Amino acid sequence: MAEQKLLVKREGDFHYPIYFENDFQNLASAIREEGLEGRKICIVTDSHVAPLYHDSVRSVLQRVSSDVFSFTFEAGEKNKNLNTVQDLYQTLIEHEMDRKGLLVALGGGVVGDLTGFGAATYLRGIDFIQVPTTLLAQVDSSVGGKTGVDFIQYKNMVGAFHQPRLVYMNMSSLQSLPAREFTCGMGEILKTGLICDGDFFRFVCQNQSLISNLDLRMLSTMIRRCCEIKAGVVERDPKEQGERALLNLGHTIGHAVEKLKNFQLLHGQCVGVGLIAAAYLSMTRGLLTSQEYEEIRNGCRSYDLPLSIDSLNAEDVLAATKKDKKMEAGHIKFILMDGIGKSFIDKTVTDEELLQAIREILV
Repeated sequence: MAEQKLLVKREGDFHYPIYFENDFQNLASAIREEGLEGRKICIVTDSHVAPLYHDSVRSVLQRVSSDVFSFTFEAGEKNKNLNTVQDLYQTLIEHEMDRKGLLVALGGGVVGDLTGFGAATYLRGIDFIQVPTTLLAQVDSSVGGKTGVDFIQYKNMVGAFHQPRLVYMNMSSLQSLPAREFTCGMGEILKTGLICDGDFFRFVCQNQSLISNLDLRMLSTMIRRCCEIKAGVVERDPKEQGERALLNLGHTIGHAVEKLKNFQLLHGQCVGVGLIAAAYLSMTRGLLTSQEYEEIRNGCRSYDLPLSIDSLNAEDVLAATKKDKKMEAGHIKFILMDGIGKSFIDKTVTDEELLQAIREILV
């Protein structure tokens, strides 16, 4: 299995592996390799994923645990909140889960974020593993140890850094993904290339046909490269003190749109329009050429990401960016691009510049 995994460094000398597989069969041996055998296990999943994968994952987990139970909550971002976490705590208490217990996050980003936060806070912290079943979760939220839930309408406002013990990706689970969810993941993938690897961005754009047709070999290559990039950033800046903020390219305006649209648009779709806004702002500063700006728009268009948003007011979007948790001493840490594949943190972006970029994506 060695060639099928990527190691991510945690604090000190500790590492955790990311496995790239085409089914769930090696999950049991992955758990054994990490010394997690024989523990009480709770599978945390949602109402969309449970009918598809719960039973097959449970049967594999029963090879390494004599006590496997489940917590399933109603799917959707609206349920990524403290009330659902409270229900999870109650289930864990009722099943007498102790500090040696293990949570298994089976699902997309909402499941992974909520499970990780539950693991970080139950009994002051227990182990968990990520089994992401969406493209977005595989390339983004399952890697890096950021966990959290939304508070009222504020996205990921309550959270903790809590690294998983392992991440297990089954590429074939993407074949059950609705097209809209796949598009959502592509927003984060294009973002990853734009941050620090222009060749990767262009590779993804040039291989749109194979990727969109879910060629497993191509998907594995693409997802692994995304994980390598994110893992490198996370290793160098695990608590987002500096470089890790680059991963927020497209997110300041994207999160504001997501919130004001009441989560009717998927996260990756909002990141897509956020990327275009960030690219436009970068172009107005002379950092991107008009050709590069169009290249970014064409990349988003090729994966059916929205290029604009309707029914929003630019001033409302600007006001929502001020409530972003990434604010620092009253200034937004905005990520700009100095060419495709080179990004940097800028704290000098003015409200007028932001308004100009926001108006570019509104219709």
